[in-house]
Amino acid sequence: MTTLPFAPAFALELQDRGGVWLTPLSFEDLAGFGEDDHLAAFRVFVQSCALIAEKTPPLRKGAAASTALAAIANAALRQAGQGVLDAARGRRFFETHFRPYRVSAHGPGADPAGFLTGYYEPIVEGSLTASRDFTAPVLARPDNLESLSPYPSRAAIETGALKGHAAPVVWLRDRAEVFLVQVQGSARVRLADGKNLRLLYAGRNGQPYTSIGRILIDSGELAEADMSLAALKNWIRAQGQTQGDAGLALMHRNKSYVFFALREDTDPAAGPTGGQGTGLTALRSIAIDRAIWPYGLPFWITADLPWKSPSVSPFRRLMIAQDTGSAITGPARADIFFGSGDDAGARAGDIRHAGDVVVLLPAGEDRTGA
Repeated sequence: MTTLPFAPAFALELQDRGGVWLTPLSFEDLAGFGEDDHLAAFRVFVQSCALIAEKTPPLRKGAAASTALAAIANAALRQAGQGVLDAARGRRFFETHFRPYRVSAHGPGADPAGFLTGYYEPIVEGSLTASRDFTAPVLARPDNLESLSPYPSRAAIETGALKGHAAPVVWLRDRAEVFLVQVQGSARVRLADGKNLRLLYAGRNGQPYTSIGRILIDSGELAEADMSLAALKNWIRAQGQTQGDAGLALMHRNKSYVFFALREDTDPAAGPTGGQGTGLTALRSIAIDRAIWPYGLPFWITADLPWKSPSVSPFRRLMIAQDTGSAITGPARADIFFGSGDDAGARAGDIRHAGDVVVLLPAGEDRTGA
């Protein structure tokens, strides 16, 4: 088995950047592959294929789908249209049209090669108007987002830098709630009258993303074993969120700021919309580095994770790249979507683990540029 610099035909230009390595594998090398639900994975893949085949622009622009991936997308749509699908046919489709490659940013022999995290869609209380209980605005995409460079930071935005340019679409409990919704990239909002709305990603200010959870760990404020989204939110609230308070100062160290659109949640069973523009599926959709990988590529993820409960158990699943995120950078980096609500959030917040990331490249496109 050999290891080679990253140079598939769809992204030969990345070869000059270095730092991406692929190890050729066979499907027999993928432990647990035969036991996965390939029909479930195929159905999620088909959702991405529809957007690729129609050349629908993604919500967050990324690496373009290759001609070979587009051809596979059309083949998947034809097979889905014929009906009578089962797990065996789903497996044959992936094994026929793709070839697996283990991904690493650390050179040959790196073990394990990847880093995995989890994310989810929060369900929060909110209001269409400001009140004593709902004091923090979620802002719409500004009308001058493309005209300013650099665009104002989080601190500047929260002190009025966008007045007259970005109207609130909904109000949440406090800035900590808004901050964590921005980190997750989407949310469901419950109004007092029982109506459910959905926040959809609508852009960001282009400022660098900084993990404030990592800041608290590195400074000794919270132990890494104790870090979770709930613990982070509790720390911010305990330290205060007004000018001069440590909680607000911590949030302002992350200069990145996300804007949202609001729509009625007509299908509570559907997942939030990812960066590609399709609905996300729990434990099948992942966020990847959109500068490296095209949306729609399948990935085989292998790790030991606390994904079912606080206890660690094997995670072996075929995932589809349908989303991205400011903190998701690097070739062997994957963020696993866990679903919606507090239970999903609790499980997602526990995932910060090493694991194997295997990309499935279109067959015939997995050659080097040497």
